[in-house]
Amino acid sequence: MVHPTVSLQLYSVRDALEADPAGTIDRVAALGFTAVESGFKALTAHPELVDAIHRNALATPTMTSPLFRVADREPVWALAKRLGAHTVVETFIPEAHWTSADDVDAIAAELNASASEASAHDLRVGYHNHWWELETRFDGVQAMELLIDRLDPAVILEIDAYWVAVGGEDAVAFVARHADRIRYLHLKDGPIDRENAHQRPAGTGAMPLRELIAAAASLEGVVVEFDAYDGDVFAASEQSRVHLTSLVEAIEVRA
Repeated sequence: MVHPTVSLQLYSVRDALEADPAGTIDRVAALGFTAVESGFKALTAHPELVDAIHRNALATPTMTSPLFRVADREPVWALAKRLGAHTVVETFIPEAHWTSADDVDAIAAELNASASEASAHDLRVGYHNHWWELETRFDGVQAMELLIDRLDPAVILEIDAYWVAVGGEDAVAFVARHADRIRYLHLKDGPIDRENAHQRPAGTGAMPLRELIAAAASLEGVVVEFDAYDGDVFAASEQSRVHLTSLVEAIEVRA
């Protein structure tokens, strides 16, 4: 029986990664993180990242990568296996691809096909939302709900609860409604608006983080992420790790 992991999405420290890839991983580990979430593009641009992650004994339960409209996904699966990830998450399908129910069908079909490919490599596929999937509706039905209905059960959800709230939904109710599909939560804090620079360390904004974690009955991990930050992002990440670790350790241990 284990508590959910607390990872850092390395996109949060992307500027430092560009300047010093391996040194940034050392610094992340020194902050007390035991797990990270990295992306296919960063890992391929900086091959030394994989070695630095392994050298610091950082777990990598998830890796992010484009999967939608990718002609050859075999390099994605190969890198995920080398990294040690067990789930590959599609994290960004732009708003322009969400204009009709037919668009949602097409997105679901590609994610389902990706999941079938991934299973041959003992990997899972997941989907990560932004706010537009929550705001957009077709015949009164939310695009995100349409997508979830069309996804194969093998496709897990990595829900960014902040963007759910920005999209106008009750984030706790949404998480509770889909608790059987949600394995990871991206948890950031702030005033709940679209301005990335307004994001704050976990526990210092308006998000009901404790309630979100408690609602996610099938949760395997939470992920610290800053799309932008107007101060020291390393200090903010550490502050978020400490706060979220206290929350996951306080919940009832899940089998």
